[in-house]
Amino acid sequence: MPTRILSPVICSVCLVLLTAIGCGGSATPPTQEAADSSPTSEGSTVEDMATMLPAAAPVTQQPTVLSHDELTEGWIALFDGATLFGWAASNKANWRVEDGTIVVDDGEQGLLCTTTEFSDYVLHVEFRSAPGTNSGIFLHTPLKPQDPGADCYELNIADSDNPFPTCSLVKRMKAEGNFDSADWQTYDVTVLGGKVTINLDSKQILEYTDPQPLRRGHIGLQLNQGKVEFRNIKLRPLSMTSLFNGTDLTGWKEYPDMASKFTVTGDGLLNVKNGRGQLETEGSYGDFVLQLECMTHAPQLNSGFFFRCIPGSPMNGYESQIHNGFKDGDRSQPVDCGTGGIFRRVNARLVVANDEEWFYKTVVADGAHVSTWVNGYQVVDWVDDRAPDENPRNGLRLEAGTIMIQGHDPTTDISFRNIQIAELAGRNNPTQTGPQ
Repeated sequence: MPTRILSPVICSVCLVLLTAIGCGGSATPPTQEAADSSPTSEGSTVEDMATMLPAAAPVTQQPTVLSHDELTEGWIALFDGATLFGWAASNKANWRVEDGTIVVDDGEQGLLCTTTEFSDYVLHVEFRSAPGTNSGIFLHTPLKPQDPGADCYELNIADSDNPFPTCSLVKRMKAEGNFDSADWQTYDVTVLGGKVTINLDSKQILEYTDPQPLRRGHIGLQLNQGKVEFRNIKLRPLSMTSLFNGTDLTGWKEYPDMASKFTVTGDGLLNVKNGRGQLETEGSYGDFVLQLECMTHAPQLNSGFFFRCIPGSPMNGYESQIHNGFKDGDRSQPVDCGTGGIFRRVNARLVVANDEEWFYKTVVADGAHVSTWVNGYQVVDWVDDRAPDENPRNGLRLEAGTIMIQGHDPTTDISFRNIQIAELAGRNNPTQTGPQ
């Protein structure tokens, strides 16, 4: 599949924003607030930081990082083709973006990691390595792994004379064959439970079952020796279960005294009209991956879904915003936080979705870290650095809570479908970590 590269306008703006806010942002909230009562976001948002920078060209185009079929299948892009948003380096090396690829060839040995942790998934990565290069892709890894035989899975990229050549899992299983190439190659990796399956250029090469499975972690790109390039990095979460059966509201709690009206349409959509109101899951969730499809049926509608809610309390949780408006024709200036933003905490860096069109949304809640994708493009990478508090309006809430869909006001008319969730597996056993 060819690499998709964003337009120069989008590239320049994203690089400016990345410089301003790094790989996330945090805010100091008011001590008490009414849920979704104010049209402004507070704290270190994109808008706040941008006032300290030279004006950038307006972003008028939608970024396109995945095809419609990929979005339908649940893929998200881990690399936007233009910036290192959503990545963090654990080493001092010349990690950079050139011509739609992540490139490194000099500096300290170490990793460039996703800031988000994942559990079960399929990972697609295209790579190219110069002769003599020793690199790799790390799975379920901490930011600074100590022992690839214990605290991560190191999928090697190395010449055939290496003890663990390309397609091998270092210190776990050696791949048989010569896979040396100066051309682009493609890894498709499935990590599911304790099993890791490695495909190279659509051919299965290795399957490994870990007797002491690692269950979650970052994805890392390695600089060890030589030049290596990576592109078209995308991930599809696995082990998803449905929260909405397309027939009725089984598994959800209704609030008939509230103004919002939640119904299931004849074509299997969950629709909400009017507001204010909420629909709440019967189950509670702490760390998870949630995916859904959404359509607003008129311009500038406002909604959202709340997570880690205090059960039964009116929309008392973290709010992942739904609002596709933007100012002055510039998608980097969201109205009311923007779709994918965490309301009152951090704005979406771009408004990716359009009103009156189906769009795809993914949220990963991993401890204090929250990341969001809209149409496969990452728009939020945020850490809640507030002091812990049972009430997420006032501080960091790590406890599991319900998920709520919001009816915002009398104009609300929004539909949802394919609402799915997977709880992230427990953190890896620290006794498996190698010597310090």
